[in-house]
Order: sequence, then structure tokens, then C-alpha cells
Amino acid sequence: MPPQRMPFMKVSISDRKRVLVTGGAGFLGSHLCERLLKDGCDVICVDNFYSGARENILHLLDNPHFEMIRHDVTFPLYVEVDRIYNLACPASPIHYQWDPVQTTKTSVHGAINMLGLAKRTKARILQASTSEVYGDPEVHPQPEEYWGHVNPIGLRSCYDEGKRCAETLFFDYHRQHALEIRVVRIFNTYGPRMHPNDGRVVSNFIVQALTGQDITIYGDGSQTRSFQYVDDLIEGFVRMMENADGFVGPVNMGNPGEFTIRELAEKILAMIPESKSRLVFKPLPSDDPTQRRPDISRAKAELDWEPTVALDAGLEKTIAYFRGLL
Repeated sequence: MPPQRMPFMKVSISDRKRVLVTGGAGFLGSHLCERLLKDGCDVICVDNFYSGARENILHLLDNPHFEMIRHDVTFPLYVEVDRIYNLACPASPIHYQWDPVQTTKTSVHGAINMLGLAKRTKARILQASTSEVYGDPEVHPQPEEYWGHVNPIGLRSCYDEGKRCAETLFFDYHRQHALEIRVVRIFNTYGPRMHPNDGRVVSNFIVQALTGQDITIYGDGSQTRSFQYVDDLIEGFVRMMENADGFVGPVNMGNPGEFTIRELAEKILAMIPESKSRLVFKPLPSDDPTQRRPDISRAKAELDWEPTVALDAGLEKTIAYFRGLL
């Protein structure tokens, strides 16, 4: 008598999205992983720890819906996912200028590999681009229609041009293969889990003020930046990825409030009253933009998104983080 077959059992498929975050152990990536887990996703975090840190995700490792893979995105990755957030790339000048060839490879080869993965799995993919695609802008504030003013052979070009090329690849995959893409151009973002030695202006000033070092201002401090708290950006990422209207971008995400670098330094000193630091001025680095401020009218219209965290409130949380760290 032939063996009896087991009856076919229907297995209910979970509504959980399987989400890949490259650069997931970095400053932005770790906050994004945290948010996605709270939203009920299964999260695969990929990082080679070039500029990311395991400490950023230690609190997530016991979550059964979180998985960590040590991997370099310049090599192909084979996983099954529904969504891909491509954040992998060192984003501070100190880190991306340390190995500029690898920085360009991460942006370009990484984009090719992640787009190939998205094409195979039919996943929707978001590219974390940057306001650096505008270079030292001649248009102020910067709308998405502006093509930029970038030095293609300067010290910053490994990052600037790498990100510009990644955008090109994303839109060509969209046009040629009908891939579902999303492109976000990130303006200066700060918050807890920034690397204390990454050379970015907010973390630099806070660490210097807390440790009593001179606060280093490059140039005369009149150059301007717009500072966005990390929670606002992560909300923007999720809205952009999940928008159902087929809006692909590019879209600026930043805080349109504009401050000079000197104003930022003085504000941080005022918030750390015990600091004995003083302001010192050094020559401006090559290709450093003199103005940077986003036009976010497209994000407001398409995503109903704009920042809600004021600079003082965000700095308080960031200073508290660095106090604990130091």
C-alpha cells in the first residue's frame, strides 16, 4: 500500500515587509532600522563597519525580526526582500576622503549591485543621495531642478560625483527596466549616534565644547548651513518609500532654517555653559560650499513632509548623547 501523502496545509503569509538597509549600522541607518522594526518590518541590516559601528545596533540584535550581515556592497548580495534602502557610503569628509577610490566604488558599484538585487526581487529601492550633488551652488536655496556646480576633480568629488552617478544609474534602471525607485537628497542632518570624530560641524563643535578644546571654524564662519534633526529625516525616508503615487523624486529633505557656522558655534557654547572653549578660525577647505539650504516645496507637496524639530530641541538631545558618550 503506497504511503499516504500529508495533506496540503495553507500557510498564512505575514504582512511584514522584508526590508534591507545597507549602511544599517551607521548614524542614519541605525535610526532607520529602529523605525522600521517599530513599524512591524523584518529588517536585514548590511554594513562592512568602515564608518558604521556595531554599538549603534547592539540594542537591536536581540529582536527576532532583525538580522545583521557584515558585507561590502561593492560585491553582489543575494537575499529576498521587498524594500531596499541604499544608505551605504561614508558621508563625512574625514571618512570619504580617507579612501576616495573606495568611496566612489561604494556609490557606483554599490548602486549597481543594489539595483540588480531590486530588479531580481522586484523590490522598491530608495537611494540616499545628498545635497552635495549641488556642489558649491550658484542658486539659493537649492531646488531639485538645479543641476549643480560641482568640481569633478576636487578632493570632495569622490563623494559628490559618486552620488551624482548613483542617481544616474537609478533613473536609468527606472526608465530601462521599469524599476520602482525613490531618490532622496539629504541636507545636513545631526543627532544621537553621530561619530564623535567624523569631522561634521555639529559633532565637532559639541565634542570640542564638552572637552574644553578650541572650537574650530573654517573660514570666517559666515558660510551657511541648514540643520535637520535625524528623526525628521527618517520620517521623510519612510513617507518617500511608501508613497503610493509613483513619485520617484529626486526630493530634497532638509530643514530650510539657515544658520551661519559661527551662529551654530555660539549657540552650542551657550547650551554648554560650563565649557571653557573659545572660537578659533582656520583656512577654508577646498571646494567647501559657501551656502547650503534646501527648497523643500516638492517634499511638502508630494509627501506632506516638513521638519518639525527645532534646532535648539535637536541640539539638546544631541548634546545629551555626547555627554553620555564622553
